[in-house]
Amino acid sequence: MYQDLKKTFWWSSMKREIAEYVAACLTCQKAKVEHQKPSGLMQQLEIPKWKWDSITMDFIVGLPRSARNSDAIWVIVDRLTKCAHFLPVNIKWSLEKLTQLYMREIVRLHGVPSSIISDRDPRFTFRFWQSLHQALGTKLKLSSAYHPQTDGQSERTVQSLEDLLRACVLDHLGSWEEVLPLVEFTYNNSFHASIGMVPFEALYGRRCRTPLCWYQDGESVVVGPELIL
Repeated sequence: MYQDLKKTFWWSSMKREIAEYVAACLTCQKAKVEHQKPSGLMQQLEIPKWKWDSITMDFIVGLPRSARNSDAIWVIVDRLTKCAHFLPVNIKWSLEKLTQLYMREIVRLHGVPSSIISDRDPRFTFRFWQSLHQALGTKLKLSSAYHPQTDGQSERTVQSLEDLLRACVLDHLGSWEEVLPLVEFTYNNSFHASIGMVPFEALYGRRCRTPLCWYQDGESVVVGPELIL
């Protein structure tokens, strides 16, 4: 939050007060889970050469059923830019239906990745899924046993996303699916320490226009209220 606000606002003791505000957020404390460090050695993956060339996939399950019968979120993250898509799904959906959604929401926008990092979820081990990616020219990389993610950095990204999404669910309960697009927007426009910028900027080469910051011209930043006469 501090990294996102400091470019537009400043006040005395800003960093300390923001930290205290976040620490006092009851929803944030409930949403955060204890992240254990992975044991043993993990395979070090190469840095992708291009955007959306290598992605990670994970499911956040056990959510309250929404009005559209969704009870899980399919998290798909570009390993290079950290840009992500959050897709509401039902955990009982068939592989065929998940594949159709993947083609419609990911391939349509970003093309076919050269590699996919996933945990050992049955969805990614069935012959249908493997044969599909063989046909598409995609390599399905499965991590070693007992290591949910082969790439530690990607695992940390997924953990942060899980905290953010669970906070959203706690606040909105059965209506979480309605605000999920805004959660995705917020994540993709939040500072990411590993890349030194927000995922949107890493993907498109510029900052996104938001309700808080309409546009930036060099060092000059114009915020929403300044445009209102």
